Amino acid sequence: MEAAPTETILTNARLVLADRVVAGTLVHGGGVIRAVDEGRSQLRHAVDCEGAYLAPGLIDLHTDALEGHFVPRPKVIWPDARAAALAHDAQMAASGITTVFDAICAGGFDQAKADRRALYTVMLDAVDEGRARSMFRVDHRIHLRCELTDPNLPVLVDAALGRPALALASLMDHTPGARQWRNVDHLKVYLSGIGKTEAEIDREVNERAERGRAAVPVNFARMVALFGSSGIVLASHDDTTPGHVAEALAAGCTISEFPTTLEAARAAREAGLATIGGAPNVVRGGSHSGGVAMRDLAGAGLLDALASDYVPASLLQAALKLAREPGLALPAALGLVTARPAALAGLDDRGRLEPGLRADLVRFALAGDTPVVREVSVAGGRVF
Repeated sequence: MEAAPTETILTNARLVLADRVVAGTLVHGGGVIRAVDEGRSQLRHAVDCEGAYLAPGLIDLHTDALEGHFVPRPKVIWPDARAAALAHDAQMAASGITTVFDAICAGGFDQAKADRRALYTVMLDAVDEGRARSMFRVDHRIHLRCELTDPNLPVLVDAALGRPALALASLMDHTPGARQWRNVDHLKVYLSGIGKTEAEIDREVNERAERGRAAVPVNFARMVALFGSSGIVLASHDDTTPGHVAEALAAGCTISEFPTTLEAARAAREAGLATIGGAPNVVRGGSHSGGVAMRDLAGAGLLDALASDYVPASLLQAALKLAREPGLALPAALGLVTARPAALAGLDDRGRLEPGLRADLVRFALAGDTPVVREVSVAGGRVF
């Protein structure tokens, strides 16, 4: 295999293709993959991958990690928004993620998350600036989390519409007693972990429930009308019953994000909606809020993709864990964090090791069962 000096040859790699893993060589140049072949290159300038895995760069459709860099401690807002966004970007690259949908909350500014109100447009602007000024290592998009319980949701969404990075929106209902918090005791445990007294927790739960019951029906209708003709990918969040799935289908959603029950996931599959599960759920062995284990959905053939949710490094860890239990083939397991999310987001130029696609690549080895990211490239340029 000959290559021009402007091309990079990666050889002696375990190439994770769509349907198999092969020992081979990948050539990329000009930001795209040029060739994928079995066998080892003998050219002197070929880079020896020393038997490491070479896979498409990971695609994360939902991560809350951006907010964690803006609020590193409760009530502590980092003073330099640009630096916070860049630290988040570096974390994505180190996790093997080459395309990330930064989940930014529109609404849900309760007492536990009061900083979100002040940071909402700040975070939107930070993503816009990072993209416009080519400051980021990886490709950033915006995933707008539309909290239906917030009476001010339409105004907040209006501030995000028209931004070029906005590519995905999810409809969320965190009313106590519904969906993720259908078991109110789980919500109370969560609130107790942030230092609230029992009386404060009871008062907040009651206030959230009252606000949600009043706002959700009105906001749901408004968001359906708003996003119906926008071309933005729409997801339903925390579907728990077949009824929730039916509502999502009627709303024009194509994704059921983080279904909380096997019943809801099965209904989503029958309705033609794709399911996204949380990678931390896989790594931990279950949900922190009482939902179904994503391992069980994968075993039942009801899981279409994974998202890192609140732990970026979990994305690669979870895919590899699903290859061990329930024993998915490695290409299928890694497809949950590469090709499948690319297809759900309409990104047909990435997510697979094929000539002509973007050279978004992650090279990793294993330390026992733990993946060790060795190198990450975005459009052929090394970013980690």
